[in-house]
Amino acid sequence: MKKIKVLLPLFIAIVLLSSFFASSEDEPPDFTWLRSLYERPLNEWPKADVDAQVDYVEWAPLPAPPIWSDKDPQTQAKLQLGKRLFFDPRLSASKQISCSSCHDPDMHWADGRKRAIGESHRQGRRHSPSLQNIWSQKLLFWDGRAASLEAQAHSPIEDPNEMNTPMPVALAQINQIAGYRSYIRAAFGAEQLHAAQLEEALALFERSISSNITRFDNFLKGRYRALSDQQVWGLHLFRTKARCFNCHNGPFFQDGKFHNLGFSNYGKANADLGRYEVTGKKEDVGAFKTASLRDAARTFPWFHDGRFSDLSMLLNQYTAGMPQPKARGSMLTDSLYPAQSVLLKPLQINLAEREAIIRFLEALSTQPITVERPNLPN
Repeated sequence: MKKIKVLLPLFIAIVLLSSFFASSEDEPPDFTWLRSLYERPLNEWPKADVDAQVDYVEWAPLPAPPIWSDKDPQTQAKLQLGKRLFFDPRLSASKQISCSSCHDPDMHWADGRKRAIGESHRQGRRHSPSLQNIWSQKLLFWDGRAASLEAQAHSPIEDPNEMNTPMPVALAQINQIAGYRSYIRAAFGAEQLHAAQLEEALALFERSISSNITRFDNFLKGRYRALSDQQVWGLHLFRTKARCFNCHNGPFFQDGKFHNLGFSNYGKANADLGRYEVTGKKEDVGAFKTASLRDAARTFPWFHDGRFSDLSMLLNQYTAGMPQPKARGSMLTDSLYPAQSVLLKPLQINLAEREAIIRFLEALSTQPITVERPNLPN
């Protein structure tokens, strides 16, 4: 009994000390110090922690689409024609599906669905990515199969799971509408629209699509109260121990590259091999294009197959280093068995830090720019 009395104070001290360390690991940093690092011009910020092989671009305020400053009357006529074509369901076989069905301006030019729904309610293979700031991208689609917006514009029209219309049929449906003739004449000086012209008009309109100015952009411009203490902490973590900056850099928070995060379902009936389907290169098996994180908090679900709709769950996966599928059976000798990106590593970030990162992602998100849907020609 005497021995117990002697050990009891020591036991209580250990419990209290353990409790202190357990709670203190989730404590935020000194925000005065943290703000002193970032409440200054961007070129004076601490350098981001990135892996040696990463060729990154520093963040910057949101740039405007170059076409916004193009006042050439013919360019504007093509853009106006493209806008009407974008919203016109008469390009589809059923005359019910338009480009805006999957890229709705009220939903940040996405559709909020796990996977796209097209003609006859057919489900596509992949999630519809947002078209915001698409003018800045060199390769289009999740697998990068289109090298221009003109090439990208062609595919959805003919895809059986999207608009399901052979291009000659789609053109005939538009050309027979008398109300389109003045728009076609102003844009191209012709009475009939041809495939290359339709693609050019759609592409020009898509080049005008931009995301909106966010609290983060205002912070970069010196309005330092635009971000809360917690969001500044999230910004710091994003650039350092959370390793996000490796892929989500530059003014659009994406690197334009393709990475395998482990979600190709390789070897299964629903496998999607991503970039490999375009290049045929082993290193591209299961690789998909990095998505922009502008408006990420509002453009769920995320990833090429829309598998995540909760930011906390998504961050938990990154914290764990993403899934690590193991080769079994015949896969052990399969030369194409995919290897995940070397940039994926388990993260040492606690719950409070994850919450700060989510709050920072919210600072990258805001209401979409209001776009008035056009009256369609008759």
